[in-house]
Amino acid sequence: MNVSDYTISDRIVAIPVWIPKEESAVNLPTTGQPQPCDPLRPLRQWLDSIEVKSPKLAHRLCKLIPAQCPFERTVKLFGRTLFHIPPLCKLNPLYDELVALRFRALCYLADVCGEDVTRYC
Repeated sequence: MNVSDYTISDRIVAIPVWIPKEESAVNLPTTGQPQPCDPLRPLRQWLDSIEVKSPKLAHRLCKLIPAQCPFERTVKLFGRTLFHIPPLCKLNPLYDELVALRFRALCYLADVCGEDVTRYC
């Protein structure tokens, strides 16, 4: 039994490195590789670019975008569960952008306006 067999000197250690957006491979020109077709990309970018600058807009966004999926249900009959409908919001292709927009509106109300946002949770 040799102790050098159990040392980590010959192991590879992965260290995460942050790459600025300007230098990332996403912005580099591709060499013959087809770009994925995303017809919703302009809408995604528009939703991400919306800035919440007024309390009226923030309140409206928090009321329009639900905090929980409204389609999730558990159907019971005489106290016994017949079936469960799972949340369908993840099927929405714009779900992540809408949740992020609602979060920005909540943060605006809480941080900038100093309002209590527990009624929207």
